[in-house]
Amino acid sequence: MTLHLLLLLNFAAAAYLTGLIWTVQVVHYPSFGLVPKDAWLAFHRAHTRRMSYVVLAPMVLELALAAWLAWAGRDALPGGAGWWSLGLVALIWAATFFIAVPFHNRLEHGFDYIAIDGLTRTNWLRTLAWTVRLALLGWLLAR
Repeated sequence: MTLHLLLLLNFAAAAYLTGLIWTVQVVHYPSFGLVPKDAWLAFHRAHTRRMSYVVLAPMVLELALAAWLAWAGRDALPGGAGWWSLGLVALIWAATFFIAVPFHNRLEHGFDYIAIDGLTRTNWLRTLAWTVRLALLGWLLAR
C-alpha cells in the first residue's frame, strides 16, 4: 500500500470519528440532562448499545491504521507526524477508557447530573484530540 493511500484511509477514519464526536459533544451529551429520570435507565442502556455499533469498530480500525501509518511513515513523514498521530489516538483511547467509561458506568445506575456534567466537560479532551488529528492528517495530505 502506498503511503498516500494509507494517509487517505487514516484521514477517512479520523473524519468519521471527528464528525461523530462533535455530534456527541454538542448535541447528544448535553441532551442527557433532558431525559426524564424515570426513563433514564432504559435510555442509557439503549445509548450504550447503539453507540457501540457506530464507535467500536471504527475506533479499532483507526488504531490499527494509525499504528501502520506511524511505522510506514517513520522516515517519510515530517517531524514524526505519524507518531504524533498515533499518540493522539492513544490519548483518545486513554480518555475513553479512564474517563468516559467510568462516567458511563456511574450512569448505568441511574440519572446523575454530576456524572452527566463531568462526562460532557471531560469529553472535550477527546473532541479536541480527534480534531487535531484530523487537521494533522489533512495537512499531511495537502503538502
